Amino acid sequence: MACETKNWESVTFPVVDISLLSSEDELQKLKSVLSSCGCFQAVGHGISIEYLDKVREIAQQFFALPVEEKQKYSRASNEAEGYGDDLVVNENQVKDCCYRLFLKVLPENQRRMNLWPENPADLCETLHEYALRIRSVTNDLSKAMARSLELEENSFLDQFGDQPGLEDKEVEGLQVLKDGMWQTVPVIPHALVVNLGGLMQVMTNGMFKSPLHRVLTNANKLRMSIAVFDEPEAEKEIGPVNHLVDHMRPRLYRSVRNFAAFNYECFQKGKDSLEELRI
Repeated sequence: MACETKNWESVTFPVVDISLLSSEDELQKLKSVLSSCGCFQAVGHGISIEYLDKVREIAQQFFALPVEEKQKYSRASNEAEGYGDDLVVNENQVKDCCYRLFLKVLPENQRRMNLWPENPADLCETLHEYALRIRSVTNDLSKAMARSLELEENSFLDQFGDQPGLEDKEVEGLQVLKDGMWQTVPVIPHALVVNLGGLMQVMTNGMFKSPLHRVLTNANKLRMSIAVFDEPEAEKEIGPVNHLVDHMRPRLYRSVRNFAAFNYECFQKGKDSLEELRI
C-alpha cells in the first residue's frame, strides 16, 4: 500500500482500499458507500508517499511566490483556468478568501502555455504527471464501480470518471453533507479523497450519489488541496447506462453534452444541474 500504516477501523469516515477491490467484500463496501454518501478516502491507490509529498511541496512553492509573480498567470474574469481567488466559508461561518490555480491537463500542443507557470521550474511536469497517475486510479475505480453494479467494467470509462484529489496533510476543511448534517472529512495523510461527480449520478440513473460538499478555511492554519476533475469530451453525450434503466427503475435523467459548461451555467443561475437534468 502507498499509504502509511494505521488502523483504518478507527476512522468513522468511509475508507476504501483500492488494492482490495478484487475481493467481493471490498467491492460491496464501495457500492454501499457510493449509494449512500458518494465520498470516501481511498487508500491502497499505488501512488508512493514520496511522490505525493513532492506534489504538495511543488504546489506550496508556487503559492509562496510573490503576488506579482503569481499574477502573471491570472485567469480572465469569465474563465476558470489560471490563478485567482474565490470566496469560501471559514470555520466560523464567515466568508474568507481562497486562492486557486486551475489548469486544464491537455496534450502539450494544446495547452495554454501562458497559464502554466514557469516558476517553480518543475511545477508543470509534476502536476501533469500527477494528473496522469490520478487518471490511472480513476480508471481502476470506474471499473470497480461498474463491476459492483454487475455491468461490463468499461461501462463508465467509456463515458466519464470520478473526481479524486489530494487533501492537505494536516489541516481539515472539506465537508460532505450526509444524513442532513455536515461531516468533516478527517485527515489521512497520503490518502486520496474521492468525491463522486454529478455525471456519475446521471450515468448510474441515481443509484450512486453525488454529494453536496463545501470547504472551510482555517483562521489559524494554511490549508492546501490538489483536486483533479475528470471531464468527458464536450461533444460526447452522457446519460444513464441502458442496463440500469428498466420498468422497475425508469430513466431519471435526460442525456447531456458538455456537462462542464451546463453545470457552470446552472451554478451562475443558482440552480442544481442534476435537478435540471431530472426527467
